[in-house]
Order: sequence, then structure tokens, then C-alpha cells
Amino acid sequence: MQLPAATPGVLTPSLLAIPVAFGINGATALADSPLPLMLTGVLVLAGLISIIFVSGGSHFQDPLFCVFVVFSFTSVVDLIISLEEDGYVSGFVEVYVREGEPYLRTAHGIMICYWDGIIHYGLYLAMIAAIGQRKSYRNLGLFWLGSLMMSIVVFLLGNLIGKYSSDLSPAFLLNLPYVLIPIWAGVRLFQQPKALPRFSPEKVAEEQRKRLYQRPQDVGLILVLLLTAAFTFFRGMVVLDCPADSCFEYIYQHEPYLRDPVAYPKVQMLIYMFYVLPFFCLCIYGLVLPGCSWLPDWSLVFAGAVAQAQFSHLGSSLHARTPFPYQTPEDVWWSFLLTNVLYALGPQLLAYRCLRCPAFFLPATPASLHGGKKHQ
Repeated sequence: MQLPAATPGVLTPSLLAIPVAFGINGATALADSPLPLMLTGVLVLAGLISIIFVSGGSHFQDPLFCVFVVFSFTSVVDLIISLEEDGYVSGFVEVYVREGEPYLRTAHGIMICYWDGIIHYGLYLAMIAAIGQRKSYRNLGLFWLGSLMMSIVVFLLGNLIGKYSSDLSPAFLLNLPYVLIPIWAGVRLFQQPKALPRFSPEKVAEEQRKRLYQRPQDVGLILVLLLTAAFTFFRGMVVLDCPADSCFEYIYQHEPYLRDPVAYPKVQMLIYMFYVLPFFCLCIYGLVLPGCSWLPDWSLVFAGAVAQAQFSHLGSSLHARTPFPYQTPEDVWWSFLLTNVLYALGPQLLAYRCLRCPAFFLPATPASLHGGKKHQ
């Protein structure tokens, strides 16, 4: 029996048709007809949400519990998609992926399914456990938010403008609500109270009085962010067809995947250039001047976004499903791996620094200012 599947991090009709497939002999016929499958998915989704609210709503006051439960189910299906496309299992999703969502057979589609089925699934389990134990999951949630939003935005835009834009079916419309759900979840996550560290006003004032040269770790982090920002700008110019010789050489000899007509790498680099690059500049500002209380939260969001994006980009560049002319040449593998791993590492180091020693980023209260003057 061929079972439908789901798009990464998003409830698609394939996923929602799975319970129906076990009870209906015509599941394969549904998989070949996107419109009935979409309607079936809507009905099953409504039933699943109703069951969650009836059975668990009285025990868990946090509505994000329902989101994490449903999305964890999609993550398992996404993992099955990636394993089947890579040949590790067979007979589960072949019909639906071929007829309903062929873009999941690309290297990018396989990579985001792996990320959703492993990383996102682990985050869902950890956050569900935290909710059950009434513990804070705010930091995990912010990392998940950035990762999921980056995955969804690149995936949807790549499908709309890439070579699979003419193959979109009505099932694609079911992705749109799941752009809104993470936004709603993000608002709730930011509204949750922070677990503020217990620093005395004197300690906060002492940390915030330190000059940049007195914080060698921050100096090193700023240098990493400057290099990362320069590389971001360079790759943005490459995908914008900059006529410079260095851009021409790079796109043909180092990262030919940027020319892949699936459009995912081009969309990824443009998002880096127009959204991640300004954030790197703001991060440098926040590391120089004290009291930028917004930086710890947003560093987690962007750490998740860049981690997901770099995993998908790096994996897709090397995956056998990418056409040979767009695969990374073997003679530049190590330099390609090194630059892309270091690119992903920068935002993770920034988030770690903000969580490990947050006193520098706390807002300067009148008490701390007074304590600082006394210390002087």
C-alpha cells in the first residue's frame, strides 16, 4: 500500500491522509488525485485537532502543546520521506511524492525532511516534555522558530519560482496556514516571561563598564561576524549575477549549486543578504554597546535559522540527487565544507555567548547605574 506523506514542518494532505489510508482501500487512488486528497486532509486535520483539545486540553493550558504534538507527527513522516528517497526504505510515499509533490524528490527537499525528522522532532519532544513538567522551553522554542521559518520560507519561495512552479497542485495551498501558525507561535514565545539571571546591580554595572578591548572573546566574535557578513554579501552578489571575475569563478568552480534551476539556493542566498546580513550588523552593534536586551532572544532565532539553512544548503550541494553540473567539485570539497561549517558556527557561538554571560545585555536600571558610580 502506498502511503501519502507530508512536506517538511508542514501538515500536508499526504500526512493527514495516513489514518484514512489504513481504513480505505482506495488510498492509492486518492494519492493520484490531489484535490480529493486535500479535502480529506482538511477533514482529518480538523478531527486530529479536536481529539487533541478534548483529550489533552484540560491537562495542558499551553496551546502550543497542540502545535508541537501535530508537528512532531509530521516530522516522523518527513523522516520516512527522506529515507525512502535515499533508498533506505521503500513502499511508503512513492506514489504521492511522484504525483503530488515532486519537489520533495530534490536534494533540498530530502535535506529539509532529514532536518525536520531529526532536529525538529527532537525539539518537539523536548518542548512537549517541558510543558508536561511545567518548565520553561522559551529558548528551545526560539531556536525552533527560526529553524522552521527559514525552512518554510525557502521551501515555498523555491517552489513558486523554481523549475517546479508549473507542477504545483492544490495540495500546495495547505502549506499557507502553516506559515501563519509559526508566526502565532513566535508571538506567544516572545510573550513568555524570561528566566532572568540573578545578577546584582553592581555586577551588571561592572560588566557593562568593560571596554571592548577588555572582552577578548567578544572581539573574536565580532571578527567572526564581520567575516560572515562579508561572505554573506559576496554570495548574495554571486546569485545576483555580478559580472566581477571573482563572482564568476566562485559560482562555477566553488559553489555551482547556486546555479541550480530549482531556485532554492538562490532564494537562500538572497534571504541571507537582505535579512541575515543586517542582523549580523546589529549583532556587532549589540556586542560593542551594552544594554541591548533584544540580542539574546533574537540570537537564538537566527542561530536556528542559519543552522537549518546551512545544513540544507551544504547537504544539497553534495547530494547525489543534485544534477552533476551543479554538484560541488571534489577538488574544493574541503574548502567548501570548512567555509560553510564556519558560517553556521558564528550564530551558534553568538547565541551561546548571550546565554552564558547575559549581564552585558541586561537593560541598565537606575539601581545598576547608581551601583556603578559607587563602585567607581
